[in-house]
Amino acid sequence: MADNGVEKQNTTENQPEQQQSKEIKHSEVGHKSLLQSDALFQYILETSVYPREPEPMKELREITANHPWNLMTTSADEGQFLSMLLKLINAKNTMEIGVYTGYSLLATALALPDDGKILAMDINKENYELGLPVIEKAGVAHKIDFREGPALPVLDLLLEDPKNHGSFDFVFVDADKDNYWNYHKRLIDLVKVGGVIGYDNTLWNGSVVAPADAPMRKYVRYYRDFVLEFNKSIAADLRVEICQLPVGDGVTLCRRVS
Repeated sequence: MADNGVEKQNTTENQPEQQQSKEIKHSEVGHKSLLQSDALFQYILETSVYPREPEPMKELREITANHPWNLMTTSADEGQFLSMLLKLINAKNTMEIGVYTGYSLLATALALPDDGKILAMDINKENYELGLPVIEKAGVAHKIDFREGPALPVLDLLLEDPKNHGSFDFVFVDADKDNYWNYHKRLIDLVKVGGVIGYDNTLWNGSVVAPADAPMRKYVRYYRDFVLEFNKSIAADLRVEICQLPVGDGVTLCRRVS
């Protein structure tokens, strides 16, 4: 499931206490923004993201912000990035592994043509159903085929049918980091040559460059080595071209070339 951060709502007023708070937050490995300051992130949101954010995505973002696990949602700037990417590559048949309440799923559904499809998988249907009314109201629920449960068995089943090989234009993975390479080994055959796989959280709260004894939240420390190993493996995979971007919590795009 997703581990990326909810957009910050900090003000940018020049107050000593707030400045001190920001310094403390950014010194702790586990802070979700990879930018230098919350003020810079807020500038991007308020200048470029929120004014263009579709109303259904705004509604779902606000609903998700009240959920106790809201740290797992895709940030608004990354949602905007995914929407642009999908349109640039003219994606139609897509897949999402790790849905949570569906913010990135909604971004995808809104970006696809009316006959576009998304195979969406998550182990927790209850979270997906939290955002489902918004998705339905947006008129894009017909594009989504949601499957509750682990994704690996579904991928194995898809691979059994040769018709599924090379059939996906785009795949977004924002799930259990210890299985990223297991997902990749299967997805590389399911995405078409020229298609794109996006792996979220590949900079993992900045912990990938932190000393092993640095202060980290427990979940950050637990998955850190898995993320490091995945990054090393994907960089050596000549079947894909890669581009790692500091958007959200870090996203690695892989374009299949063979």
